[in-house]
Amino acid sequence: MNFRVLIVEDDPVISSMTKDYFVSKSSGEMTVETAAGGTEAVEKLNDESFDLVLLDVMLPDIDGFSVCRILRQKSSVPVIFITARTREEDRLFGYDIGCDDYVTKPFSLAELYAKSRAMLKRVSGNVVNSELICGNIKIDTQSHQVTVSGTNIDLPLKEFEILRYLIRNKNQVIGRDMILDVIWGRDYFGRDRVVDNHIRKLRNALGTDGKQIKTVIGKGYKITE
Repeated sequence: MNFRVLIVEDDPVISSMTKDYFVSKSSGEMTVETAAGGTEAVEKLNDESFDLVLLDVMLPDIDGFSVCRILRQKSSVPVIFITARTREEDRLFGYDIGCDDYVTKPFSLAELYAKSRAMLKRVSGNVVNSELICGNIKIDTQSHQVTVSGTNIDLPLKEFEILRYLIRNKNQVIGRDMILDVIWGRDYFGRDRVVDNHIRKLRNALGTDGKQIKTVIGKGYKITE
C-alpha cells in the first residue's frame, strides 16, 4: 500500500533530510511531498489528498496551529506536530485543535519514522468513525451535517465548530478563553463576549435540545447528555 505524506517545514535541511529518510526507509511505500510554509501547505492540502501530515508549529507565514485548525474544518487526516515548544499548555492546545501526536525538536528521524508508520498502520487498519453524538445531537464531522432529534439543521461555520468542540469534550467545562483560542485562534484580540453571542445563536438553532449546553457561571460552558 502506498501512503502519501506531507512534510511542512521551513528549514530546507530538515525538510530534505526527513523526506530522504522516509523515502529510503519505506522502500517506495511512502510518497513524500514538502511545503516550506503554512500558506503552501494549505494550498496543497486543498488540492491533494494525504494520509499523514508532519507539521512544524513555527512557520514563517501561517503557524502550524492555524494550519491544523484550517485542515480540521474538512479533514481528519492524522497530524503529527514537530516543534521546539515543550510547554504542557502548548501540547494540550495542539491536542485541543486536533493534532494526533507530538515530536519535539531536536528529534530522531528513526523515532519520527516509527511514529509515522504506527499512525499510518492504525488509520489504514481501521475505519475512522466520523460521528459524534451527545444526547439528541449528532454530528457527522466529514459532511458537516448536524442532526437534532432526527432533524437535519444548518449551522454557520463558527456555531458548527463550537458544537463539535464541545461534544468532543462533553461533560467537561470549557472556558471562554479556550474556546476563543481553539475556534478563533490565539491571534484573535476580540472580547470573549463573542463566545456568549455564538453560544446563544447555537442554542437557538438547536431548539429545545439547546438546553444540553450548560452555562457554568464564572468558568464557561459544557455540553451534557
